[in-house]
Amino acid sequence: MSLVHQVADVVVGGLIAGVSTFAFSAVMQAYLAISVGAFLAATFYFSRNPWGSPDGDRYNEMIDDVYDRYLP
Repeated sequence: MSLVHQVADVVVGGLIAGVSTFAFSAVMQAYLAISVGAFLAATFYFSRNPWGSPDGDRYNEMIDDVYDRYLP
């Protein structure tokens, strides 16, 4: 995995954290929404298989293919 892919993973994780925190803050207290958002972002970043599917390698390859197509 290249440095560009790792940076893209951090950016995607940040987007996941921000969007989920914003969405969950409408239905729960702010500190819980932040915790859930951070958990979802960490799940994506550290596993690259955020939905727990047994086809994790296939999803990771698809993500890498998208990165290769759009990033230098």
